[in-house]
Amino acid sequence: MFNRFRSIVVDRCGAGKCGGVGRRFIKQQDGAAAVEFALIATPFLALTFAIIESAMVFFAGQSLEAATASAARLILTGQAQTGGYSASDFKTQVCNRVASLFDCNGGVYVDVKTYTNFSSVSTTSPVTNGKLDTSNMTYTPGGPGCIVKVAVYYQWPIYVSLLGNNLATLDGNKRLLVATSVFRTEPYGGTGGC
Repeated sequence: MFNRFRSIVVDRCGAGKCGGVGRRFIKQQDGAAAVEFALIATPFLALTFAIIESAMVFFAGQSLEAATASAARLILTGQAQTGGYSASDFKTQVCNRVASLFDCNGGVYVDVKTYTNFSSVSTTSPVTNGKLDTSNMTYTPGGPGCIVKVAVYYQWPIYVSLLGNNLATLDGNKRLLVATSVFRTEPYGGTGGC
């Protein structure tokens, strides 16, 4: 772009319409790279940070999925039921698997429910008016042979919004990360109903 402008001006100056000062000014290119970088730097950096943040959200979601699957195995095999785990004990098991990535002090929410059949498992989002609604979250792991849904929620903070396209799904620039595992518990010989 700059070179085309320069060639137009040089053509005019070559025809004698510019003075000697004009020719020297046109031939100088000392600040051209700085000006071009200033025009490109802001969108480039915004796009770079948006890519990095998207990757972090994806990585956090996958980590939460892995931690949920691993912790849900404690309920699947009956270890949580026979061990007398409370909701906070189970949440601790989830947090032990993702402690370095998530803030578990109030940031991780666990919802464990039992169902009579797989078709009755609720898929309703716990978001109400842009906020995570924790009022219906319970911890009922059931007994042997029960159908159990383990859902873990985390509100991940979003820092970069690119031209209004934001990853946030909750108020306060947060994205709700959800990891779910649905299964029938093994017949581990314990007691308890569905």
